[in-house]
Amino acid sequence: MTPRPRLPARLPAWTSTLTWKAAVFITLMCCVLAALLGGLVHGAMTRQTVSTAREKALGKLERIVKEYETGGRMARGEGIDPVGLPPELRALAVGGKRGTAVGEHRGRSAMWAAAPAENETAIAVSVDFTGSERTIAELDRAILGSAGLAIAGTLLAGAFVVTRITRRLHQTAQVARRITAGDLDARVDDVPRSRDEVAAVSRALDTMASTLQGKLEAEQRFTADVAHELRTPLTGLNAAAELLPPGRPAELVRDRVRAMRALTEDLLEISRLDTRRERVDLDSYDLAELAARTIRASGTDTTLKVIASLRVETDRRRLDRILGNLIANAHKHGEGPVTLTVDGRTLTVTDEGPGYPPYLLTCGPQRFRTEGMNKGHGLGLTIVAGQARTLGATLTFHNRRPTGAEARVTLPLPAR
Repeated sequence: MTPRPRLPARLPAWTSTLTWKAAVFITLMCCVLAALLGGLVHGAMTRQTVSTAREKALGKLERIVKEYETGGRMARGEGIDPVGLPPELRALAVGGKRGTAVGEHRGRSAMWAAAPAENETAIAVSVDFTGSERTIAELDRAILGSAGLAIAGTLLAGAFVVTRITRRLHQTAQVARRITAGDLDARVDDVPRSRDEVAAVSRALDTMASTLQGKLEAEQRFTADVAHELRTPLTGLNAAAELLPPGRPAELVRDRVRAMRALTEDLLEISRLDTRRERVDLDSYDLAELAARTIRASGTDTTLKVIASLRVETDRRRLDRILGNLIANAHKHGEGPVTLTVDGRTLTVTDEGPGYPPYLLTCGPQRFRTEGMNKGHGLGLTIVAGQARTLGATLTFHNRRPTGAEARVTLPLPAR
């Protein structure tokens, strides 16, 4: 049996946050700084303590040497080759030099000092070094304790500052997501007195949102005004077209008038959807029956495929509009066979055409943008997106391989 390749371990998502990175950075910097300062203080204090003990031992050695030369009596543990004298220090003294070394004397730490004597011997003395070592140990503990307190205090202060910054960044990101979802009234409104980079980003986002809102509202007003202004003359034009004598010219005029009226009605519907104030008329329907009814009303050669059908509460008129536009778009811009599939709460319209243009897959439907489509105004899919948003449904577009397009509508779960 072939063993499965081991996937690289993935770090938890929280390790990629700015707060975590800042905390790690602050901790590392504090540890490095504490180690550096602690090492410097420890080294300086150790050198000073050892130097003091060495001077004390050498001063005592000077007195002992004078007593030795005058034949005086030396204290126990001092004199020629005393017990406990470090071998390396004795070798140094026998070689004719004076020196000091830390060793032991009677089971305690001691600073030894030695000098050359007669007959290749060494005269040596010792001073207690226990107190000095205790002082160094206490200093090390104080350094570690103060370093720990400094790291903890700096980390808390840094976390507080960074958390305030990340909270403002999260608020800015949340407002950006609300704007993306269509809430053009969303604003960050950061602290007016703040002049840092986060405040600059927040003010830039608010300015962008205000400008975008103004442009979209102007576009929506223009669309609504154009549709309303066209409606009255088109009504008169339609009545006049009906009075034309039968013939090919009259049919062409009536056909163009019907197309203009359909375009005007689409513009009016888009302007209503743009206000986001549309209300849904919910009722219970069987999705398979509703899909079959939409196919019959479209008058197209569309195949219905039912995998699983449910009764759902939805707005039939709006769902009819969504499915009808998707089916019409598949027949107009794609190639047969066109299939409408019902699978639970998901309805999928597929065709075998060249697929959707890249901009639509990336940015969604956009009015009057029809790259990659042979004809049309781009309003049909725009209405589909608006009606799906009103219903709370999820609308996605995909290109199938090797050819074909797929539009999927997933109705929301019932509210509890």
